[in-house]
Amino acid sequence: MLHVPPAVAAAYSYCESVTGQQARNFAYGIRLLPTGKRRAMSALYAFSRRVDDIGDGPLEPSVKESRLEATRELLERIRSDAIGEDDTDPVAVALSDAARRYPLPLGGLDELIDGVLLDVRGATYGTWEELEVYCRCVAGAIGRLSLGVFGTLPGAQETARAPEYADTLGLALQLTNILRDLREDADQGRTYLPAEDLEKFGCSPDFPSRDVPSEGDFRGLMQHEVQRARALFRHGYQLLPLLDRRSGACVAAMAGIYQRLLERIAADPYAVLRRRVSLPSRQKAYVAVRGLSGVDARQAARRSART
Repeated sequence: MLHVPPAVAAAYSYCESVTGQQARNFAYGIRLLPTGKRRAMSALYAFSRRVDDIGDGPLEPSVKESRLEATRELLERIRSDAIGEDDTDPVAVALSDAARRYPLPLGGLDELIDGVLLDVRGATYGTWEELEVYCRCVAGAIGRLSLGVFGTLPGAQETARAPEYADTLGLALQLTNILRDLREDADQGRTYLPAEDLEKFGCSPDFPSRDVPSEGDFRGLMQHEVQRARALFRHGYQLLPLLDRRSGACVAAMAGIYQRLLERIAADPYAVLRRRVSLPSRQKAYVAVRGLSGVDARQAARRSART
């Protein structure tokens, strides 16, 4: 990595601290990256976390919208390279430096802001296609931004499809998040699952507020969504053979953790109504070892070759 001035290094350290404290699954994956890429990913996360925190905070919707637009203005300053290393905002300093070093499609952060604005305005989703648009804003865009840091292997086949695969993997992670956080989101008055799916399985929108839904086929609904997420994972994993070893290990670790969360939900759908489903540290370590060994990348390459 090129020389980093002390003020910029301090800004990156702040972002890494935010990442380590607020996103253990994400931090577990990016620790597998070399220093430069790890710092850039931390800067992306810290900016994204700021946007999410505005959307999830206790402020009135009008104040949230104002703050999100102010964050968009900050993003425009970053995009126009108008942030100096002596700026008082460490996240802006770090992200500006990362954007100089890597080809980051910063428009993806505009998409993230658009997605959080949907949350602030209480959007609901009638179909999967509508929910997919939201998921692409808040997660698919982050996948494409991350690809800007990772890059692709010289000479790898289908590199033109790498953004598509990164985007789809983001969708898989976000749908898994939605299933895991059903109860928490319901407590905040949010419903993400498509209305057509709820109707198909006879579930009312407020079902997550009860430990045992009294109506509808909750298990059938969850298995339906799990199958959708599994298909997204299969498609998105085609990204792995296109990445270098350490970038592939990072993606395999993060995606692998969420895929195992998904399988826990599949095994016991009612668990999401009782507690937050999580993965023990030893299983996270196992996923990281698989990623570093290249097992997941080789399996993805074989599946891609068969299809």
